[in-house]
Amino acid sequence: MDRKKLPIGISDYKLLIEEDYYYVDKTDFIRQMIEEGSLITLLPRPRRFGKTLNLSTLRYFFEKTEGNIYRPLFEEKNITQWKDFDRYQGKYPVIMITLKDCKGETFEDTLYQIKIQMQQEFE
Repeated sequence: MDRKKLPIGISDYKLLIEEDYYYVDKTDFIRQMIEEGSLITLLPRPRRFGKTLNLSTLRYFFEKTEGNIYRPLFEEKNITQWKDFDRYQGKYPVIMITLKDCKGETFEDTLYQIKIQMQQEFE
């Protein structure tokens, strides 16, 4: 019997699914966010409680790509049961920037790390 790996420190939804890590399906939060229709959604959570993973899941759900390459990531997930799944999945350009790894000894070092993140997203 093969055991799945624990996703300790993994905050990328695609990696979690493709590498078959343990995953508790919380994709229905996407439907909830859309149906609530808030202008702003805050995700206040303590450290290491899945904020970046939730944002990564949103990215892969909404991001428009050639051939909709992220669609298979949602097979057999709760969100596919939603009547509007096809209306929203893979339909929008997405910009995702995470600053969780932008750490430096000085303000200038941290600012440089932020600059690198912005540059990578631009590319």
